[in-house]
Amino acid sequence: MVDAAAEEFDRYGYDGTSLSRISAVAGMSIGAVTFHFPSKVDLADAVQQEGRSVTLGALDLLTAEPAPPLRMVVDLTLELARLMEQEPSVRSAIRLSRERPGTDAWSTAWLPTVRRLLDRAYECGQLRTDALPADVTTLVEHLTNGAEAYLRSRTGSDPAFESAVAQLKRVWHLALVGVSAEGPDAPRMACAPPEGTRAR
Repeated sequence: MVDAAAEEFDRYGYDGTSLSRISAVAGMSIGAVTFHFPSKVDLADAVQQEGRSVTLGALDLLTAEPAPPLRMVVDLTLELARLMEQEPSVRSAIRLSRERPGTDAWSTAWLPTVRRLLDRAYECGQLRTDALPADVTTLVEHLTNGAEAYLRSRTGSDPAFESAVAQLKRVWHLALVGVSAEGPDAPRMACAPPEGTRAR
């Protein structure tokens, strides 16, 4: 029943999902559904809790393995992307927390772990001195939000779309090595402003 509800909330959102539709997808009578979950609110709560539990379970397994803290943060975000891609309860929990004000955001399940790891990474010199843990935590939030937005934009199983995990790996590589060619030892070359712009 919760699985069917997760699929429906993921596809249609909170307002677009009804108990009658969930009962049909689950192959149960509406009476059987309401016996366990008297209202849509109760069922949505259960779906969000399931998504949170799946997330915490995956993170417990991941953080049990020994690894440098910054590497673990990268692996953690890749695991979050995998969960978003493969687990309807996780996608549904994210969407429901956005559409139901006053409920816990999905990110509250994993952000504290990310921040603790980044604090450790900073203390042991894995981060640059100007890469403060709070700012890198914000970066992680943006990366996971971007992965979810990418998944929401996908249609069916179009082969033109790549895995969110593969895409996030490339983005993390850019974030870790930087994108600017400028630096104390970088060659100086003149760059003309883009067409249609002018210096002020």
